[in-house]
Amino acid sequence: MSRLPLIGVTACTKQIGLHPYHIAGDKYVRAVADGAGGLPLIIPALAELLDSSNLLDNLDGLLFTGSPSNVEPHHYSGPASAPGTLHDPARDRTTLPLIRQAIEAGIPVLGICRGFQEMNVAFGGTLHQAVHDVDGLMDHREPADEPLEVQYGPRHPLQVQPGGVLDGLGLPREIMVNSIHGQGVQRLAPGLRVEALAPDGLIESFSVAGAKSFALGVQWHPEWQVRSNPNYLALFQAFGEACRERARQR
Repeated sequence: MSRLPLIGVTACTKQIGLHPYHIAGDKYVRAVADGAGGLPLIIPALAELLDSSNLLDNLDGLLFTGSPSNVEPHHYSGPASAPGTLHDPARDRTTLPLIRQAIEAGIPVLGICRGFQEMNVAFGGTLHQAVHDVDGLMDHREPADEPLEVQYGPRHPLQVQPGGVLDGLGLPREIMVNSIHGQGVQRLAPGLRVEALAPDGLIESFSVAGAKSFALGVQWHPEWQVRSNPNYLALFQAFGEACRERARQR
């Protein structure tokens, strides 16, 4: 019997009481196990202590998760963040180099929300820090005072671009997705291919052109109740199959 692929899930740092913790959302680790069919392994934000080469040698895939925090803008030469913006420099130091190393090593990668934004920054792109303040763009934030089922419910259609990874999964040309983000892609990094667009033209998904394996970023949250949405599930199943292929090769 073949073993389950070992899929790293990036952690954020959070102070709880007097102690710092490394945490990953339940919905992400569940989606890796239930949607991708993998064994999730939470990767702490310890760039200075992790041997990334050793880590990657032992992984079959990497999921870069969403987060309440934003990438620090100095990583993409952006202006200072608005007062009160939550950052996680320990995560930045861990994930930004790890993204390029993993893709160069042919390890399947899926980036979600912050992970999607991290992928763009890691390859040299820039971010809108407040999409809702940009002329011509929609407010992509969730209604904060609504229950989770409403926050993560379908919010807007998405135009899947022909000839790409998402199109190759058999997704319809237009799908409905949730929308839970304040930041977004401003300038797409070189080497990234647009996979899907929101109605206002904001990039909602890209792939890494020429990657040796699955390398996709999405701005929405397909991990949410992944088994109940066939389009979300198709994405995780494709990621999981790429991870299984790497496990077989290893």
